[in-house]
Amino acid sequence: MAADIRSLAAVISAEINARPDQAAAAIGLIDEGATVPFIARYRKEVTGGLDDTQLRTLSERLVYLRELEARRASIVDSINSQGKMTDELAGKLAGATTKAELEDLYLPYKPKRRTRAEIARERGLGPLAEAIWADRSADPASLAEAYLVGEVTDVKMALEGARDIVVETISENADLLGRLRQHMRNVSVLKAKVVEGKQEAGAKFADYFDHSESWATAPGHRALAMLRGWNEEVLTLSIEVDQDDPSSVKPAQRIIAAAFEIGDRGLADRWLMEVAGWSWRVKLNTSLSLDLMRELRERAEEEAIHVFARNLKDLLLAAPAGSRPTMGLDPGIRTGVKVAVVDGTGKLLETTTVYPFPPRNDVRGTQAELARLVRKHQIELIAVGNGTGSRETEKLVADMLSNLPAPKPTKVVVSEAGASVYSASQTAATEFPNLDVSLRGAVSIARRLQDPLAELVKIEPKSIGVGQYQHDVDQGKLSRSLDAVVEDAVNAVGVDLNTASSPLLSRVSGLSRSIADAIVLHRDQNGPFATRKELLKVARLGNRTFEQAAGFLRIPNGKEPLDASAVHPEAYGVAKKIVAACGRDLRTLMGDSATLKKLDPRQFIDEQFGLPTVKDILAELEKPGRDPRPSFKTATFAEGIDEITDLKPGMLLEGTVTNVAAFGAFVDIGVHQDGLVHVSQLADRFVRDPHEVVKAGDVVKVRVVEVDVKRKRIGLTMRKDGGEAPPAPRGGDRGAPPKPRQMKAEPKGADSQGAFGAALAEALKRR
Repeated sequence: MAADIRSLAAVISAEINARPDQAAAAIGLIDEGATVPFIARYRKEVTGGLDDTQLRTLSERLVYLRELEARRASIVDSINSQGKMTDELAGKLAGATTKAELEDLYLPYKPKRRTRAEIARERGLGPLAEAIWADRSADPASLAEAYLVGEVTDVKMALEGARDIVVETISENADLLGRLRQHMRNVSVLKAKVVEGKQEAGAKFADYFDHSESWATAPGHRALAMLRGWNEEVLTLSIEVDQDDPSSVKPAQRIIAAAFEIGDRGLADRWLMEVAGWSWRVKLNTSLSLDLMRELRERAEEEAIHVFARNLKDLLLAAPAGSRPTMGLDPGIRTGVKVAVVDGTGKLLETTTVYPFPPRNDVRGTQAELARLVRKHQIELIAVGNGTGSRETEKLVADMLSNLPAPKPTKVVVSEAGASVYSASQTAATEFPNLDVSLRGAVSIARRLQDPLAELVKIEPKSIGVGQYQHDVDQGKLSRSLDAVVEDAVNAVGVDLNTASSPLLSRVSGLSRSIADAIVLHRDQNGPFATRKELLKVARLGNRTFEQAAGFLRIPNGKEPLDASAVHPEAYGVAKKIVAACGRDLRTLMGDSATLKKLDPRQFIDEQFGLPTVKDILAELEKPGRDPRPSFKTATFAEGIDEITDLKPGMLLEGTVTNVAAFGAFVDIGVHQDGLVHVSQLADRFVRDPHEVVKAGDVVKVRVVEVDVKRKRIGLTMRKDGGEAPPAPRGGDRGAPPKPRQMKAEPKGADSQGAFGAALAEALKRR
């Protein structure tokens, strides 16, 4: 095991810009069950200060490399069992660094169905193929005459059998496959065309009806858009290689010839050159194109997952409005507006449904009821969901507030993405077993304004809706990535042990859902926890779990002041040495930055805790339990701008960033359709990555530059000069595809692209 860790650490350390001993230490901790947040925060001395980003990459690569090692071992066992292992092959297998390299090496030994080459060998044509390889000046037709026996009745049949054997030899050469694959990566062109007759039905893919670009540089968002168009049978997709090369012998064929030293020494060489071209056209081009299409999808998925993860992190770490009495409104036209009132802790106080819109049109009754609730519960915040009927509901609330005396509640439009998923979930049913499903959404909307993180963790991350083509990517990889984001966000903020829900607690380092449930049950039966140590009284929560979780759990105003901070209980002794050195009471010292900054951290180092931990403790004592999230602020939508038809170029509006993609940012300006600020319009300077400028939840000023009512597209700019309309997605890497829609692309069978399309469909289904 130690040797395994050392070899893995040697590979991973170079990828995360760390020393092998740092990577080895982190791998050891992960193997012992430590979480990334715990290692990053409380084991800096062990890992030499690896941060959470490095550790996440290490954790992901560790999974891949161990899968690679398991596959390597399986392949070695298979070849050994066949009695075909050689020292040279063993060396190549040991040196393979990717799964693709391993599979190329295994190809000749992989159990397969009876092939044409095997049939040719059974007919006695193996020696003919060997003879042609051996004597390049000989005439293959003359050599074939000696093999006309049994089922082989003529020279043509003999040469076809020899060709099948040679093609198999060529197509199973691992070194050649690697060179051809790299050549294709360098020169391939990805082409998309519309399926005849699908122009109108597939209008959302119009940007790709006749589109081509380099495979190597195709951005992920465009690749996923084209793959979705292909999946929906609107587009055909192909990968073209060497199409613009004017020579009769294409570069790919020349690469094959060079690998087997096929020249122009005679008739056998010429025959072999023809076979090389045939093997490329009929076999290798198709199979390697499928490999490239899979690589393209994986590359695009990785980018999409990365974008989703960053957006989710921004949303989870959005500014909380705080512990203030809040009214949540889930807008609805025909079915009414669902209303829920919660107190400052999120406890549900009252619910109702009002009907201000057709067919009832009870505007006065609605406003009177909302005003009554505001007065009764001293509401400070009103959260309006941004779904259908949002602007109408917001205007109705504004009119109601205008008739109320000061101080008036603050009205905020809140994203309701995922609220319906929560409403129908088991979590919601457990929280509110006697509450109608439609009203649970209003509770969620109110709570997510108070504390987005605490409420959004109750929803499956994929359902929150800040992804780029999120339903088109590998769902397993997406879930793992998003779960890691949620874990990091929750542990970065910390959790109040005495108020947190079970879903929130389950995201704390080291806590499973069952342990989180046990904590809540213990709290309900025995009252609030007075100290962190009382966690050890919870059923099935042992010392190991306590070690992982305790530092991220907070107890404000408890018996032990340090329990309200991020100082881990294992380091309380160091903290108390610091307090003693100051000659002060701990409660008066916490927050006294001036006094703490005068201390020399080195004087508190001991055998267990080094300088990084001491510095962290001092920083935490300066600002105990500090929340890393920004301060709360809201966007104000323009009056009278309620629909896309109300927009005109030149309008200056305020909005909230809802989603950030590789090609720009989507902004809610209150018209039920987010506008796009193309990456070229985000600033008066060149912007490579939209996340350099904006993140989900930001309040921004935008100017309307283009409105396409038919296609429901709104072009916006944040440039001071007013900008120009975003460019059409052609050519470079900055074009904007159609806005990502939250819909599932159903896999199809064979399409109009013939053999390649059918093979691609099958290959993608097997992923």
